[in-house]
Amino acid sequence: MNTQILDHMAALADPIRCRMLLPLERHELTVNEICSVLQLPQSTVSRHLKTLADDGWVVSRRDGTSRFYGMVFGDLDPGAQRLWPLIREQVSTTNGADQDERRLKSVLSRRRSKSEAFFASASGQWDRLRTELFGDRFHLHALLALIDPGLTVGDLGCGTGQVSELVAPHVARVIAVDGSTDMVQAARRRLKGAAHVDIRRGDMEALPIDDGQLDVAIVALVLHHVPEPSRALAEVHRVLKPCGRVLIVDMLPHDREEYQQQMGHVWLGFSEKTIRKYLEGGAFEKATITPLPTDDTAKGPALFVATARKAKSDR
Repeated sequence: MNTQILDHMAALADPIRCRMLLPLERHELTVNEICSVLQLPQSTVSRHLKTLADDGWVVSRRDGTSRFYGMVFGDLDPGAQRLWPLIREQVSTTNGADQDERRLKSVLSRRRSKSEAFFASASGQWDRLRTELFGDRFHLHALLALIDPGLTVGDLGCGTGQVSELVAPHVARVIAVDGSTDMVQAARRRLKGAAHVDIRRGDMEALPIDDGQLDVAIVALVLHHVPEPSRALAEVHRVLKPCGRVLIVDMLPHDREEYQQQMGHVWLGFSEKTIRKYLEGGAFEKATITPLPTDDTAKGPALFVATARKAKSDR
């Protein structure tokens, strides 16, 4: 004779243990919280929890210095899964269970109040605290997980490969191109071991990429170095697949003429009108141009981001 069902019935023979399982089926609670819900001393609660745990009715997990208890109905054996609904139906209609439910709501409300009190006190320093705990780029890496993992992305004017390094873990392939031999070598060092990143030397106005290879083309802080931006964007259009997208990040118009001598800039930024003319003249559609928020620590000109799409079929 299989005595397991009898053991389960013995474990639930005490009404306190049945009352205890009602909230634990829906919420994980600490011993102190269970004491508050059932209005019982800690020693009594701990004794009944041990009986329930020994018979497989509850499990526990540690979170920091606290231990939480709960029932995972799906993990109960078939006999317990048949028995518990019968017990629950009877116990849940008692006056004691009704009072427990009221106290449970109060316990859970105190949890929320504790969290709300923390955020109320920390709101003024939350950004600093979050950065100290998790760094200042975790949200960017998390958002990159939204990218379709099957994409082929071009990092055009890749420099030392910073953007490629950021994007590569989230896509099928990256083709990184730069016109400077030194930059290409630096990118190869940075991305050594990334087998799906193909780093090539080539000019923006004559990209070493076959027609229709890219799902997305990223042109980040590059266009102001290009003598003929319209020609470069025509090349971007060529290497994109139908419906492929281009993403451009560059500077808004500025008067830092020294950049032309110090850093080889050809253009002192671009206005929205100019970028839109380049994109629409290059047969892109659905162009959007948005100024980016300024960073208090940044010393350079303000930036914009522009996106546009290659038509489904060339007209």
